[in-house]
Amino acid sequence: MILIIFDVDGTLVFSEKLDSKCFATTYQEVYGLPFPTIDWRKYPHVSDTTIFKTVIQEHFNREATQEEEESFRQKFVANIRKNRKKTPAEYKEVPFAKQTIDRLLMDDRFIVGVATGGWKAPAIVKLNFVNIPTIPLIISGADGKVSREDITNETITNARKQYDNIERIVYVGDAIWDVTTTKNMGLPLIGIRRKGDVDFLSNLGVGLVLKDYEDYDAFLKGVLNVGVPK
Repeated sequence: MILIIFDVDGTLVFSEKLDSKCFATTYQEVYGLPFPTIDWRKYPHVSDTTIFKTVIQEHFNREATQEEEESFRQKFVANIRKNRKKTPAEYKEVPFAKQTIDRLLMDDRFIVGVATGGWKAPAIVKLNFVNIPTIPLIISGADGKVSREDITNETITNARKQYDNIERIVYVGDAIWDVTTTKNMGLPLIGIRRKGDVDFLSNLGVGLVLKDYEDYDAFLKGVLNVGVPK
C-alpha cells in the first residue's frame, strides 16, 4: 500500500493568506500587541505551535502555557468561522482536490493522510469548508509538536498502527518548507502550485509539480514514481 500525505493550506485549500491574517488578528485581539510577521519563513519552524510560542517569548520573555495556547486556538477557530460566515466565498478548494481525495479513498492501494503545520482543529474546519472528508483521513497537526518533521512522523506512525503493509510514502505540498521537510525525511514529494508558477518548486528539485488535481492520471503517475527532491 502507498501512504499519501497531504498538506492543507495551498495544497488542498487556498485562502490567499486569509488564515494567516486571521492568526495575526486573533493574536492582536487577545494580547493587544501587533503580530510581528506572517512571513512564516522568519520563524524557527513553520508550525502554529512554534510560531505562537516564538511570538509569546519575544513579547513577554516567557514560555507560552498549554492553557493559553488552547485558549488562543479556540479563539482562532472561532474567528475563522466568523470570517467565513461574513464572506462565504473565503476559502476555496484547490481544483479537483475533493474529487482526488474521494477517488483515493475508494482505491485499496492507497491510504490518505494529512500533515499540516497548522493546528488540527482549524485544519479540519478549513477542509470542511470545501467538503473534503476528514474521516477516515489520518490527520496530524501542530498540536504539541514543534516541527513539520514531527507532525509528518506522527501521521506515518499512526498510519502504520492501522496498516502493516505500507511500502511507499509520498508527500503532497506547495511550499518551500515542504521541500525542506521531505528532503530531511527522505520522502518523495509532489508539488502543487495553484497559481501555475510551477518553476518555483521545480527549481528547488521537485520532480513533479502540478497546478491542481485535474489530471488525475498525472497525479497517480507521480504517486508511483516521483522521488525525493534533489
